[in-house]
Amino acid sequence: MVEFFTTTNLGIVLMILGQCLLVLVPLLVALAFLMYADRKVWAAVQMRKGPNVVGVFGLLQSFADFIKYIVKEVVVPAGADKVVFFLAPMITFVLAVIAWAVIPFNDGWVLANINVAILYVFAVSSLEVYGVIMGGWASNSKYPFLGSLRSAAQMISYEVSLGLIIIGVIISTGSMNFSAIVAAQEGDLGLLHWYFIPHFPMLFLFFISALAETNRPPFDLPEAESELVAGYQVEYSSTPFLLFMIGELMAVVLMCALVSLLFLGGWLSPVGFLPDGFFWLFLKMLFCFFIFAMVKAITPRFRYDQLMRLGWKVFLPMSLAWVVLVSFLAKFEVLDGFWARWHDEEAAIVLIDTDADREIEAIVVDPEVEN
Repeated sequence: MVEFFTTTNLGIVLMILGQCLLVLVPLLVALAFLMYADRKVWAAVQMRKGPNVVGVFGLLQSFADFIKYIVKEVVVPAGADKVVFFLAPMITFVLAVIAWAVIPFNDGWVLANINVAILYVFAVSSLEVYGVIMGGWASNSKYPFLGSLRSAAQMISYEVSLGLIIIGVIISTGSMNFSAIVAAQEGDLGLLHWYFIPHFPMLFLFFISALAETNRPPFDLPEAESELVAGYQVEYSSTPFLLFMIGELMAVVLMCALVSLLFLGGWLSPVGFLPDGFFWLFLKMLFCFFIFAMVKAITPRFRYDQLMRLGWKVFLPMSLAWVVLVSFLAKFEVLDGFWARWHDEEAAIVLIDTDADREIEAIVVDPEVEN
């Protein structure tokens, strides 16, 4: 049986499909409960109960909403480009899913352990703006179109800051592989060795930029009902609208995972006497999502000019200056290499794929044989 999954083409395809489902299914189930938690936090801040009818304590409310969206009629506006209209939410959902291919959940628990994982995530996330633009344009209405343009400008603006902030982490680590970044944060001091201390100012900038990138309050201008009548999604209903919502919430969880991996040590234990493991990454992502929910509940919405000014006139200069500063600190190994983890043996280990179907063979060249 093992040889079937490691040597035959059909077995390899089935193995890859099983691994993808092993990531996708728990992720989708987790999204349902995270949506429930988001609504509960918002309700608690407003001193009300929130979802409490469907299931025990309302735990099945998200699944009831899912069924409601599935069985509702799909309404397509007259004059809309039907192909692009349905393609837009599918693109948003698919891009949000495939970004998780390079996210490690534990040491070695990753679908694709590539050396340019950060570039892959940014390439995928930058394409998500096409789903927004296509959805607004294909609706054949001015309100969704204006909402899509504002959303595209917002997402592109804060992607610049996110990229520059991550460059500082890459400089400190010397690698764009998430597993190597987590390994560089490992040390005897536990959480005091994580990147949130040497890159402390950028943790807040990254978190706020993630709010704007994922259209979360107080930067939810693309969905602001008072200004844009729900923005680019106004003409969508039923399953297409559900795909937009799942893609957006999955992007939020992805940002929680990035914060945990880049600044909070990933699956590393905060104290030395406790073992590392997946549950630490899960708890850190849950904490980050709680902060996302609290910001949604307690902060007023920004105006669009305030949002763009913050991105281009505040975050961009600060993140660019931080890249220059970290470059000097890493180059001259200030504080015994506090910003230069790439020279440590733990961070310089070459990641080797040890899957059963791959082997590294030594090639012996006979000196008497001429090429």
